[in-house]
Amino acid sequence: MSDDRPRAGLAADARRRSDVGPATDAVAHVRARSGGPVSLGAAVPAPGGMVRLSRHDYTGQALPLWPDGVTPSLLEEHQVAPMPVERAGETRRVLAAVLACCWADQSTDPWPGEPAPMERVLDTYRALIGRSDDLMRNWAIGALRRLHDSAWIVMADGIVSLGPRCALWPVESQSVLKDLVRRVPEPERRALTVVPDADLVAAARTSGTDLVAATHLPDTDLAVTAHVPDTDLAAAARASDATPVVQPGGLADATDPGDPRSADGSRGGTGLRGPGSGGRVESGVVEFDDLLGAYDERRRAELVAAFMVVEHAAEPVQEARFAALRDPALRRTLGEMLARRGRTLIQHRERWITGYDDEAAALASAFDHKVTATGSDRAAEAAAGSKGVFMAPSTSPGAGARAGGADAGAGLGESERAVLTLVLVHSVAIPRAEGLLPEDSWLSPHPTPADELRRHTQLPIGELESALRTLRHAGLLTQVKAGEEAGGYVPGPQFHRLTPAARRRLQEELILAAGPDTPLAAAVRARRSAR
Repeated sequence: MSDDRPRAGLAADARRRSDVGPATDAVAHVRARSGGPVSLGAAVPAPGGMVRLSRHDYTGQALPLWPDGVTPSLLEEHQVAPMPVERAGETRRVLAAVLACCWADQSTDPWPGEPAPMERVLDTYRALIGRSDDLMRNWAIGALRRLHDSAWIVMADGIVSLGPRCALWPVESQSVLKDLVRRVPEPERRALTVVPDADLVAAARTSGTDLVAATHLPDTDLAVTAHVPDTDLAAAARASDATPVVQPGGLADATDPGDPRSADGSRGGTGLRGPGSGGRVESGVVEFDDLLGAYDERRRAELVAAFMVVEHAAEPVQEARFAALRDPALRRTLGEMLARRGRTLIQHRERWITGYDDEAAALASAFDHKVTATGSDRAAEAAAGSKGVFMAPSTSPGAGARAGGADAGAGLGESERAVLTLVLVHSVAIPRAEGLLPEDSWLSPHPTPADELRRHTQLPIGELESALRTLRHAGLLTQVKAGEEAGGYVPGPQFHRLTPAARRRLQEELILAAGPDTPLAAAVRARRSAR
């Protein structure tokens, strides 16, 4: 059940706005959460609640800011479980290696930094962990992909650069970052270097590759990478495998961006020295002051804490633990805060979590479909029948570059949707038909074995594995073990975030997929045609 709140008139506002950008600030936040940094035209300001990263040609990208500078690291303070992450330790250490290679001038801000060859980053990672076997290299490359997908780095043509998220590191954290870089050992230079590092970077510059445009930031619901708080970055320099602190939303949730402005309203970057683009951080517009200003400091902190918890927790949280969820007046204000981000509260008895507002998600999906129709964004498909049930990113590296910009990738690809449908059929639809699951449950204790997926899909093995990896990182699937057996895959924690309307649409899509010739499927089609 969604929390009742006034509608913001999104549809009416959408008709009044330009067709070339997000219809409203809420839709812009939906698109940023689902597809990465929002591209901005020349001199176009960032939407409310976002910061603008400007390029040399005055175009730019918009990234969401945290309310009152509070990041999802707050979940640890409240002992709320964040989204699980695969190989978070490697991701931390690889980020440390990238920072050491790309932050050459530590008298300036880390972003935009200097681009570095990927092989140099891998050499630094090897020196950091003291190992050089092929397995470590494969793990490091996987971590680079996850960092790229979450916009902490950008990979293009074998060159690595710090990504847009690094622009939000506050000045106060730079002493910790500098200490980290000093502790990262220098890699051993190989005896024979065919092409010097500087020549590799120069070649990438002349190739015309836009590293910023290649950035793809997945949704904070749907894409999962390691959480790297400022205080934990130094630990990334160690090769220990301590239990990682993780958060949803990629490494973007790792650091406290605070107020990225300096006294003159900007971070004062000297321009991105990567190929084909400049870089400057412009001050963002905070959108919650009018809502939070009426509360004292304690109530304001309670609202912000509840906002961060319901947005980034892996499971719905108990309302008894947070005053802003218990108190109806505070919960209404919380709902208004979420509405400005295109989000809504979802109730599971006495527990709460958030999901996309149905109206904002539909407008974002309609915008992306319009872009798709013009050939500018082939990746912008919403999952589950393109009805906005999910707004899930394509998490392959360079998705933004392939689709013509950083906004690309707002939907799952055909392979990912096919695999997700198979898992839902075998783990949800069949057990539900056998009376093993309640009608409205989308989480299941009945895993779909990997062998079952191989038998029932026409995808090549490599493509199947890639789709499963994307869905796991997105939180749409979870891999489970069943005793000594291989286990399989079940629906992931993102299914907690479906609104009632989204649940109904997904149920209809599952009926059409599992039994297209059944009377129930015919009834679904008839009801849709009658609308």
